[in-house]
Amino acid sequence: MKSPITMQSSAVSRNALVLIATVAAGAALYWLRDILTPLAMAVFLLIMIDGVKRSVAARTPLNDRWAGTAALLLVVLAFFASIAIIVNGAAGFFGEASGVSQNIGPRIDQIIRDVYALIRLNNPPTAQDLINGVDLRGYLTSVAFQVQGIASGAFFVLVYLGFLLASQIGFRRKIIAMFPHRHQRDEAIAVFNRVRGGVEGYLWVQTVTGALICAAAWILMRAVGLQNAEFWTFVIFIVGFIPVLGGAVAGLAPPLFALVQFPSYWPALILLVGLQTILFIVGNLVQPRMQGDNQNIDPVVVLLALAFWGKLWGVVGMFLSTPLAVMAMAILAEFKGSRWMAVLLSGDGEPYADEHKTAHHRRGSFSKDDADEA
Repeated sequence: MKSPITMQSSAVSRNALVLIATVAAGAALYWLRDILTPLAMAVFLLIMIDGVKRSVAARTPLNDRWAGTAALLLVVLAFFASIAIIVNGAAGFFGEASGVSQNIGPRIDQIIRDVYALIRLNNPPTAQDLINGVDLRGYLTSVAFQVQGIASGAFFVLVYLGFLLASQIGFRRKIIAMFPHRHQRDEAIAVFNRVRGGVEGYLWVQTVTGALICAAAWILMRAVGLQNAEFWTFVIFIVGFIPVLGGAVAGLAPPLFALVQFPSYWPALILLVGLQTILFIVGNLVQPRMQGDNQNIDPVVVLLALAFWGKLWGVVGMFLSTPLAVMAMAILAEFKGSRWMAVLLSGDGEPYADEHKTAHHRRGSFSKDDADEA
């Protein structure tokens, strides 16, 4: 029998402390989720504002201050416009004018009868029979609390974002105070740029591919005649930032509501096949070519990050799961003791991206010369 591997007591103690610290950190993240989720979203928006600011400054004659103001207005307006479009669009979709609320019951009854006839079963239940076994009041109460949480969370995100923007003034001085030696400061700045470049690269890829998917999906939904095609287009774009689940919602939600709107099954079938084809082409041909090394993360890690952050922070955690994984991989790769974890998180075993492939993300970023001048 092979003897077990022996470990030094210091290594055992260190690993035990790491395990305990990980569990404690996870518990703290869950316990403080009401405070940390708006803060995390504010940091996410701050990164977006910084990227938009540098893009505006590079493409317009505006100076840094006015470019920053324009970027702030664009990102904040887009953030609140997204919430307003989803809430108002959902309310209008299920309103009396759309006809969905009147047709949903009889249409579901017809679908159930057709399914039972297809598999040759008798006595099909009605939609009312199915609803009677569901705690509908509990679900509606939960949805109401979630809507209220979104409204209050948006306010706190704005508050956190304001304080983060104000704290940027002393950021360079803090860097110098934390890393007085030039080589240490250079390493810290390199880590910061690598983390930001990874997150910005992820945002850029998801935005461009999401726009392509939405353009093709909107044309398809308008051709079929689906009601509120613009609302569904916006929903597809937003959920595209959630890995795995976003594609499922984008490919299944419009066909399911087409079953309610149309008396025939053909529009729903056309939407199902068409949307799945669009998602397959973009996800397997376009997106991998754009990603390069910006999202060099193992697919299993993406799935685990989605489950982990979704369990801790709900929908906000699902949105931020991949950017958080990108940041974690970039930070862990900088230290010898944790680089093995970054290798496991990476897709090809190389957590560092090639410099020439990520150079465009670092242009205009906080550089070494900026720190020296502060």
